[in-house]
Amino acid sequence: MVTLQGVVPLDARRFQVDFQCGCSVHPRPDIAIHFNPRFHTTKPHVVCNTLYLERWQAEARWPRLGLQRGASFLILFLFGNEEMKVSVNGQHFLHYRYRLPLSRVDTLGIFGDILVEAVGFLNINPFAEGGIEYPVGYPFLLKSPSLEVPCSRALPQGLWPGQVIVLRGLVLPEPKDLTLSLRDEAAHVPVTLRASFADRTLAWIAPWGCKKLISAPFLFYPRRFFEVLLLCQEGGLKLALNGQGLGATSVHQQVLEQLRELRISGSVQLHCVHC
Repeated sequence: MVTLQGVVPLDARRFQVDFQCGCSVHPRPDIAIHFNPRFHTTKPHVVCNTLYLERWQAEARWPRLGLQRGASFLILFLFGNEEMKVSVNGQHFLHYRYRLPLSRVDTLGIFGDILVEAVGFLNINPFAEGGIEYPVGYPFLLKSPSLEVPCSRALPQGLWPGQVIVLRGLVLPEPKDLTLSLRDEAAHVPVTLRASFADRTLAWIAPWGCKKLISAPFLFYPRRFFEVLLLCQEGGLKLALNGQGLGATSVHQQVLEQLRELRISGSVQLHCVHC
């Protein structure tokens, strides 16, 4: 899944997002998927196509355009087994069947009249999503004061089965640790998740200080993007890191319902926190 966040300039004519099979200039590389919104025509529209051996194939056109000049946007490209689906600002927009093997794609090209704010390469949520067509693509908040670390988020109703905490960001160049703690109204901390970069371990920390190591590869790296998901289920929390499920920890449902705050601290720059 690829997310593209940005703004369409007021005088925009067109831009394109190309999923390319290489990055050479001569000869021009094959383009498995060419996504091309056009604003300058009488009826703005989107063209999708494939470039093979420097020849364009038959165009596929969509007469309506879910993007507007002067407006911000969040585009999500979701790659299935046989086709790509695209949503714009949370609404399904189009689907395009592959004409070249997706395994050949190794380069993303973005060209034309577009102000790019963020590009995200995200894994699909490993937790079941109850038939939702697209995973939820929360916007990246860049340099937002509300995401300065240490960061706090209220949980006014506690945590209930099916609720997912989403945390996305960037590990700093010389990281020491990352701590996620869940607190109740009395400031007790029944749930803590801690990543230690010194010994490259990930662990649940009990309220009395006992550490339960998570037996999994350490997937945090300096200057690299990360995504942490915590899924609340009956009697516990399931953890996923960078799209990989890492098991669960047991927490009484009553304790989960009494949680009131999520706190994040450590050697990271946050771009998205959703509870």
